[in-house]
Amino acid sequence: MRFLTHTVFTVSLFAVSLNVIANEVEPITNSTTLISSTFEQAAQTDTDKANKEKISENQAVAMPSLKEESASIFDSKKRDFRTKMLIGGYTAAVALYGFSSWWTKDVERHVMLDDGTIVTETFKNRTSNFFVRNEGWFDEDSPNGGADKLGHAFSSYLSTRLMTRSFEWAGHNRETATELAAITAASVMVGVEIFDGFTREYGFSKEDLIMNLAGVGTGILMEKYPQLDDVIDIRFHYWRSDNAKEVGETDPISDYSGQTYLVAIKGSGIPALKNNWFTRYLELAVGYGSRGYQPTRGQFAEPFPKERNLYVGLSLNLSQVLNDTWFKDNTEKTLTQDIMENTLEYLQLPGTVAFYKIHL
Repeated sequence: MRFLTHTVFTVSLFAVSLNVIANEVEPITNSTTLISSTFEQAAQTDTDKANKEKISENQAVAMPSLKEESASIFDSKKRDFRTKMLIGGYTAAVALYGFSSWWTKDVERHVMLDDGTIVTETFKNRTSNFFVRNEGWFDEDSPNGGADKLGHAFSSYLSTRLMTRSFEWAGHNRETATELAAITAASVMVGVEIFDGFTREYGFSKEDLIMNLAGVGTGILMEKYPQLDDVIDIRFHYWRSDNAKEVGETDPISDYSGQTYLVAIKGSGIPALKNNWFTRYLELAVGYGSRGYQPTRGQFAEPFPKERNLYVGLSLNLSQVLNDTWFKDNTEKTLTQDIMENTLEYLQLPGTVAFYKIHL
């Protein structure tokens, strides 16, 4: 600042000298007046510069807040867009699958005529009448021995857990993400049951609805209490059943006889077992599955022997094995590792569990 003032003053004096030489007839008073004016101009220039710098400083202070506000607005819009995309995508995917696989397909029924001849009749699955079906729970005479009920609970549980991760990706904190996931999963599952009510084959099932909500509730519990999630995994185990092979059924979702639903208590989540090189990889597995209910040979064919089984055994924590071997040198979790951990948290691979079967 001082350098600027001195420069302006020196240039002004030089200009005054030139003016005096060029105008010898000018009275000295005029020169004095001009010098005085030059001082005032220099002082005014100094003041103007100071004001400009003050304005610049104020702008510099204001700029970060404006940038932060703009970034916040951008992040909010991006979060809202991703949230709507997730809700809409999930709902659309379930609806499309439902329409293509359940609600619009024709239903075939085998009908025996008076002369003993069996014929196949085809009906439209959709109906304008709302139909309520009482399916029971895990009774021996229930349609699927209870395996379908665990399927409803598990699918709702899985949806809640995975949608929580998705809403976190969208920009929500874990608590909000869990709430959004639970509301989305529960709403879609309720919608599915209502649509089922307008079909001949399925009908509205209060048992299915209760199990759906139980699955969502279990997902919320695991998200709210990570320490519980460290100890317990809920998994799906599938091995194609002989029944499915015989009748040509290839859909794992329809092959209830090949499904087993497990609760695994992980040694890696218990401090006393986690530090042991052997027990950290073991799990106590308890499961349930029905056999012989679905698929079937047909309405009038010889049925498969039916079983409702409780399973107790040991399973291998394959995720922990991979973390301690394949991924042990990773300083940060890679995408491959994250995918493997999420997959193995919900899926029990064949050959990684040994069961003792208890007939119910």
